[in-house]
Amino acid sequence: MPCYVYKSLKKHLLYLYISQKNDFSRVPTELLQTFGTLEFVLELELTPERKLAKEDSQKVLASLQEQGFFVQLPPTDFIG
Repeated sequence: MPCYVYKSLKKHLLYLYISQKNDFSRVPTELLQTFGTLEFVLELELTPERKLAKEDSQKVLASLQEQGFFVQLPPTDFIG
């Protein structure tokens, strides 16, 4: 499945994964407001076997298929 990753310019280490580039129609408006301005950072082909740096690819895939998006939150030990 194609996957497009955007970072929030408002909140450090907050990322949004979507299944169609520049299509935020399935992302709730309130969530988009939390992200503020988004910057495209990565396009990848996501499979259950693919290793991601900070997330479980199967969890991301399931969220993309069910909701159309996935949010990667900053690490809980991040101070900033």
